[in-house]
Amino acid sequence: MADLPARESMEFDVVVVGAGPAGLATAIRLKQQTVEAGTDISVVVVEKGSEVGAHILSGAVIDPSGLDRLLPGWRDDSDRPLTTQVTADEFLYLGPAGGMRLPNALMPKLMDNHGNFVGSLGNVARWLGRKAEELGVEIYPGFPASEVLVEDGKVVGIATGDMGIGRNGEPNANFTRGMELRAKYTIFGEGARGSLTKQMVDRFGLNKGRDHQKYGIGIKELWQVRPEKHRPGLVRHSMGWPLENDTGGGSWLYHFDDNLVSVGFVVHLNYKNPTLSPFDEFQRFKTHPMIRDVFEGGKRIGYGARAIMEGGWQSVPRLSFPGGCLVGDSAGFVNVPRIKGSHNAILSGMLCADHVFAALQAGRAHDEVAAYEEAWRSSPIGSDLKRVRNVKPLWSKYGTAIGVALGGLDMWLNQLTGWSPFGTMKHGKPDHESLKPLAAVTPIQYGKPDGVLTFDKLSSVFLSNTNHEEDQPPHLQIRDMELQKRSEHDVYGGPSRLYCPAGVYEWVEDESGLRYQINAQNCVHCKTCDIKDPNQNINWVTPEGPGGPNYVNM
Repeated sequence: MADLPARESMEFDVVVVGAGPAGLATAIRLKQQTVEAGTDISVVVVEKGSEVGAHILSGAVIDPSGLDRLLPGWRDDSDRPLTTQVTADEFLYLGPAGGMRLPNALMPKLMDNHGNFVGSLGNVARWLGRKAEELGVEIYPGFPASEVLVEDGKVVGIATGDMGIGRNGEPNANFTRGMELRAKYTIFGEGARGSLTKQMVDRFGLNKGRDHQKYGIGIKELWQVRPEKHRPGLVRHSMGWPLENDTGGGSWLYHFDDNLVSVGFVVHLNYKNPTLSPFDEFQRFKTHPMIRDVFEGGKRIGYGARAIMEGGWQSVPRLSFPGGCLVGDSAGFVNVPRIKGSHNAILSGMLCADHVFAALQAGRAHDEVAAYEEAWRSSPIGSDLKRVRNVKPLWSKYGTAIGVALGGLDMWLNQLTGWSPFGTMKHGKPDHESLKPLAAVTPIQYGKPDGVLTFDKLSSVFLSNTNHEEDQPPHLQIRDMELQKRSEHDVYGGPSRLYCPAGVYEWVEDESGLRYQINAQNCVHCKTCDIKDPNQNINWVTPEGPGGPNYVNM
């Protein structure tokens, strides 16, 4: 690339990367602290989406405990983002042709959703963004943080990506240099498998002494259903069919607002069969006789996907390092059996803000806010995660039928006695090592979509409003293309074409032979490829500008 001009820079007290619930809670709490202390600090939030909430996707049944602590009067706000409270809680175990409802009395108390709200986490983020701006937080959407600035072994800020770089790597007529946003402390709230967070974990050894991080992929559709099919506040979860017993995952189905139904499917990314397609398993799930009736006469109006951090208590990396901290799903604060993390994301942002503010008041900068790392396990976040720490390992080790039952027993014992007979279990190998060679499995066959209840990937991506500038460097980087052919294709049968929920990856045979085609325009930023590729040969980095999905009510 030609020599580039120096970047302009701006100075702040705190830079926050990511305008999700965790990042915005950090910014809001910092500004609240300044009001209480009668002082002021400068806080900026950078967000890669075109607007706050554009890249936020979740089920979502939201535990309001985080919002209650951050903004206690939120329920009285005429503009509040959550209005539908849970009215009914159902748990199903599905077989191929039927299923059974599990008695609520068998469920540990922490699985009870009454008192929670059903809604759009993206809309919660938009609302939090407005609250942050009212307090004086600067928010810059459409400016992905592409580089961490490190000097003398300390994080001193981030740089946003250059704009107007062509596919050839050279500046074009629209070239604009990125900005350096320098800060005394930089907070990373990028969500699951954040590209900069991944660098910080490696650079500072934040996962030393921790278990492997584990992941799932969550795929979601938003439906407008007929009024007679709508049950406001109904929360229904299922496990079992269509997944095999040795493949973890399950579904959600939530009724909220004006005849809206959020339906989704999670597949744990430690699955073994390389011919499994999480997207197609989701489509099959909707055809189950206990599920399909909800959608009769309805219309699908939204689609999206994202990775979910599932490692929990034993996999949370060190949260602090010189000049920075991790918050929210960048740290992995999802409670897997509850399928909830937004409350912990908000609480982690608040906890981080309190310790960073104390450091600023003491005149510190660019050092490690170790008190934050030391505090989280004894906080409500730690309490929430510790009591479910063995659910995922038990599920992975013993399969759905036995593993989930043992996990339920373990949650009951933790709830009643604070003790587990299993101690703290290990997760085993990382997800990218779990695939079997194609020759060792029976390939899974999927039927064609009907376009009414089941759909293909491309029509689904259309509903996500995904867009990327075509003339830009690839944000899906293959480190070694020959390795991709020799291993990903020849040994595993090309699982990337199946685990990607957006049709990004294809192995194409033409006159020049077999080639790996990457349809980066389709990418919904779920990060599954970065996680599941068996050789860790795919590297996801931020694309230029506000590229990616633009989710509405998701």
